[in-house]
Amino acid sequence: MNEDNATSLGCRHVHVRPVIATEEALPPAAPETKIRHWRSQRSDTLVVIPARNEAADVADVVRRARSLGYDVVVVDDGSTDDTARVARESGAVVLRLPFRAGAWIAMQTGVRLGLRRGYRFTVTLDADGQHDPAAIEKLALAYECAEPACNVVVGSCVSRASSSRRIAWRFLRRVGSLRVRDLTSGYRLYDSTAMTVAASGEATLLEYQDVGVLLLLIESGCRITEVDIPMELRRSGKSRIFESWLKVIYYLLYSTMLCT
Repeated sequence: MNEDNATSLGCRHVHVRPVIATEEALPPAAPETKIRHWRSQRSDTLVVIPARNEAADVADVVRRARSLGYDVVVVDDGSTDDTARVARESGAVVLRLPFRAGAWIAMQTGVRLGLRRGYRFTVTLDADGQHDPAAIEKLALAYECAEPACNVVVGSCVSRASSSRRIAWRFLRRVGSLRVRDLTSGYRLYDSTAMTVAASGEATLLEYQDVGVLLLLIESGCRITEVDIPMELRRSGKSRIFESWLKVIYYLLYSTMLCT
């Protein structure tokens, strides 16, 4: 309505101060909105699965991740079974290491591929069926809602821990001043900043993917947050770190040297 029409109709002029919505004045986005945003950019996320002799379980993990819209790379860590073939037939890109290098180097290989191909995020998870790909959304929501912003989200399941694992966690949290509760969880989301650190030459020197990698990330200025997720029992095989007290002792000694 212009000014002439307003006068002829006897309308009273009211001067209204315009309201400019600043970023601070806007309400935070609801979790549902953030999850919808994440689902719209799944193509920016690469799922990295290190695998050694996991032919019995890796196909199901790959299919579940692919059904959710994620690209998947399986890094075969010197398997002697059909892991590579089964993973490829299930829809994954497969990278085969020329020799057994360990789970962390396999993960790092996948992270480097993610960086090279321009992915904004990588999510690492186990090939043995313990990690449900559907829980990636919980990690994503924790990333989107973190205040202050974070670079890494660790999917934690403290209830799964054996007595030896709990002793190791308690000891390493104390000597390393780490606040992460589930130090050995391989279920992690890395953004591009953290991916760059994880793919570095310095990270290649590490033997395990847990304490040393977390310390390196923190020293590089990355922020880490943690979210509770369910984990399933291993369908086959057993932990290569916690299968005997001798290996636990070696793991503790190695990790302690990194903390000091």
